[in-house]
Amino acid sequence: MKAISTSATKALPVGAELLCADNTGAKIIKIISVMGYKGKRKTKPAAGVASQISVKVIKGDEKVRHEVHRAVIIRQRKEYRRADGMRVSFSDNAAVLVNDKGDARGTLIKGPVARESVERFSTIGKISKQVV
Repeated sequence: MKAISTSATKALPVGAELLCADNTGAKIIKIISVMGYKGKRKTKPAAGVASQISVKVIKGDEKVRHEVHRAVIIRQRKEYRRADGMRVSFSDNAAVLVNDKGDARGTLIKGPVARESVERFSTIGKISKQVV
């Protein structure tokens, strides 16, 4: 996992439901925790684009449901600013399931992927069709 060039706004708190954009069988996932989050007392942990999170599958295949998985956020609806001054936002919140090393578990990603998540996790960029 590498550092990214921008600090995206952390817009997805614990408990947020996301769309799973890969072909692992999961449809809707829920954030349980944010990996590497260090925050203040009584502050809810939040994640943004290219954050690694721990999730529970709510809707999807029986093989992946009701289990805890790791995921990487590839799109967020909240606008964030890149280092070159451009502002980026997507139409939905989406994530991709990954293994413990950060390699994508699926073989195909539906929809666009943020450049920040491809910078940090290069295997996501290999299976994505469109990087924005």
